[in-house]
Amino acid sequence: MTLSLIVEIALSALLTATLVYCAILERRLSMLRKGQDGLKQTFVELNTAIVSAGASMRVLKDAAAAAAATLDDRLARARGMADELSVLTASGERIADRMAGQRSAGPSADTARTMRPGVLAHRLEALRPEILRPNTSRSESFRSDALRPEALRSEALRNVR
Repeated sequence: MTLSLIVEIALSALLTATLVYCAILERRLSMLRKGQDGLKQTFVELNTAIVSAGASMRVLKDAAAAAAATLDDRLARARGMADELSVLTASGERIADRMAGQRSAGPSADTARTMRPGVLAHRLEALRPEILRPNTSRSESFRSDALRPEALRSEALRNVR
């Protein structure tokens, strides 16, 4: 055997080893590419989920703001009605006390005088809180602004943010 034959056999063995190593490297690279494609798909799905969650949060925030506005409006109306009922109750108690006092004092000339419904309605309207009066000019706008639903709604929205 000559030296050139030995060198060629050695080169063939090295080329065979290189070819086997290249095949192994090709398999690993193809597995890495498949993993990379899977990772890209995972990122796309994650991005879609994040966008969907953001949209859901905006819808939820809008719904909460609408619910807060509705609740503030109802609360303002309920407070106004409670104030009106307390005024009417107090007025009714005063009238009942007067009637009881007149009954104990006996009939007098004042009991012969009866009040008309229009006069009573006017007196009840005068007892109604100013915020609940329809279409009245309010000189003290700072008082009425504090109880308006718009003012309460903006305050509630500031608290939500």
